[in-house]
Amino acid sequence: MLSLANAFNKNDVEDFIDRVRKFLNIDNKEKIKFVCEPKIDGLSVNLNYKDGILKSASTRGDGKIGENVTKNIQTIVGIPSKLEEKNYPKQIEIRGEIFLNKKDFIQLNEGLNEKNKFSNPRNAAAGSLRQLDSNVTKQRPLKFLAHGIGESTKKYITMSEFYEDLNKWKIPSNNLIKICDSINSMINYFENLKEIRNTIQYDIDGIVYKVDSLKLQRRLGFIGKNPRWAIALKFSAEKAFTTIKKIDFQVGRTGAITPVARLSEVNIGGVVISNATLHNFDEIEKKDIREGDKVEIQRAGDVIPQVLKVVKKEKNRKKITKPPLNCPVCGSKTIKEKDEAVIRCTNTVSCDAQNLGGLIHFVSKKSLNIEGLGEKQINQFYKLGFIKNFEDIFYINRYKNIILDLEGWGELSFQNLIKSIEKSKSIALDKFIFSLGIRYVGETLSNLIAKEFLTIDAFINSSIDKERLFNIDGLGPKVINSIYDYMQNKRNQQIVLNLSKILNIANFKKPKSHKLFSNKNVVFTGTLSILSREEAKYLAVQLGAKISSSVTSKTDYVIVGKNPGSKAKKAKELGISILSEDDWIKKTSS
Repeated sequence: MLSLANAFNKNDVEDFIDRVRKFLNIDNKEKIKFVCEPKIDGLSVNLNYKDGILKSASTRGDGKIGENVTKNIQTIVGIPSKLEEKNYPKQIEIRGEIFLNKKDFIQLNEGLNEKNKFSNPRNAAAGSLRQLDSNVTKQRPLKFLAHGIGESTKKYITMSEFYEDLNKWKIPSNNLIKICDSINSMINYFENLKEIRNTIQYDIDGIVYKVDSLKLQRRLGFIGKNPRWAIALKFSAEKAFTTIKKIDFQVGRTGAITPVARLSEVNIGGVVISNATLHNFDEIEKKDIREGDKVEIQRAGDVIPQVLKVVKKEKNRKKITKPPLNCPVCGSKTIKEKDEAVIRCTNTVSCDAQNLGGLIHFVSKKSLNIEGLGEKQINQFYKLGFIKNFEDIFYINRYKNIILDLEGWGELSFQNLIKSIEKSKSIALDKFIFSLGIRYVGETLSNLIAKEFLTIDAFINSSIDKERLFNIDGLGPKVINSIYDYMQNKRNQQIVLNLSKILNIANFKKPKSHKLFSNKNVVFTGTLSILSREEAKYLAVQLGAKISSSVTSKTDYVIVGKNPGSKAKKAKELGISILSEDDWIKKTSS
């Protein structure tokens, strides 16, 4: 279960459709049908039915591993424990959203004391579903609407066909779903829902557009964490006016120094906002933002609130905030790198802010996912000197007696932490690479790098080989230099080596192999006529091939289209196998 990419206007949706057409090599004359439905602001879940019986249910989690919520899901009215009729598949995963109606949310909060009140319906739904006591969940008026399909023994042709089956099985889906086949009809649907948004019983934060044909969905596949075949068009951000009380500096885990506006508290969409990002110092100067000014701020979804503009300048204005010459945390010199707007602290070894940021990132949900060791606990243990680097986390037991005497800690909470740390030791290679916090290397690129190296040993030994890095399709010069610099650092090398001994880092699961192309270096050149270049590369990677941008003695195959140019010529000179697009498609299909 993966997340959707976002669109914010008609142009973004048009770009999405163009990308779909380009990837599939479909011209503008051919219609593509899209399922359009409201994007509910709730908690995504996956229901697994076997022989018509609900066997398990889980949250989306990180897209691969979610939280088991089977017992609590069974208490929700509208989710059948057994599918009606007899035409259900042997096995099927039904995906959807758990949410609370606006009215039910208000009533729920009225019955809670001030400390336990929820800030919005989404948090209330998530908190209710994750209750340890299923009787508490049963008392909460949670709702469910299905919106997607996972694994299934029945091979559906379209999403529309799947929705018809949901109706037969008495599984609720959205009654506002519509099929559209043009940009105008898709945008009209969006505008119509925006008009009636306030009359809908539950919160929605946009519209989801997804390709109706499941065959086309399979061809389009995924890019990183996002499906190529779907996008969410978000409603405009909510805005409000407030005053900047102070401008502070925040130092991130990569040393980036970000100016942050401390605001007079203001409520936006049920959330109290007291801070907003100012992005960088160029932005402050461009918008002429100063302490004491009245400003317009906006908050869109989970995005950090930002200052849009000054609406009223303070009478006796203060001087504009300038970039600090020294890090506000460790006092080291700051630098502004070429072609970057960001100011950075140069101390990558002993800056407390960077070290803390790195530790918090390392234990976070998308990294090692150590429950019970969040930002608060990391700060506490760092100040006490218990955890100064990644490795220290796995030896926290040595401080047990001291920790048990700290406020908020007891035998049970400590043992739960130890269990969570032990559990975190089994980790996939891509998540491990992401957890290191290498600059510019997010989840998508971590996955790409893991797919190239496959094992932790190969990553350690080959990530200092720039030529190897340059041959990874999808990595740009900035990323390559960042990985190279990180792994060239002796301290980092030792950290990664030590962690590889402490953790059980699973090899990256190899893509579906093909006898001809598995682990082979493939180069595409010329204009392809049947597949788009993007789809051809994606297909090759799925078959286990490695995509290279240049022809060398290590290249195994060169696939040529029309007007191939110098790469085909070099391949001939080196005696490398050259395949036409037709030949390549035939061989990949065999």
